Amino acid sequence: MALEKSGNCWYCGTELTTLDYGRADTCRQCGRDTKTCKGCEHYDSGSNNECRENQAERVLDKERSNFCDYFRPRAGTGSPGTGSRNSAKAAAEALFKKK
Repeated sequence: MALEKSGNCWYCGTELTTLDYGRADTCRQCGRDTKTCKGCEHYDSGSNNECRENQAERVLDKERSNFCDYFRPRAGTGSPGTGSRNSAKAAAEALFKKK
């Protein structure tokens, strides 16, 4: 039986299944923790405590695993700004590369 896609790694965008979101689980591609604020659909850097769920307890490190009961895997390709930052850096390096 194939496992259904549940979300994506907040850092690299690798597709993850529901079994990849345990407290101690990490992304098989980049090794980052999977059950993190940045990997949750409630994460919003513009909201109070960077979370749209107003009953969630405050978590200081948004990139580390936590015990939040409101966690729901976020679909999409990587964290807003993370993947694009890496690709922008690569594009800039290619643009200014000495020939």
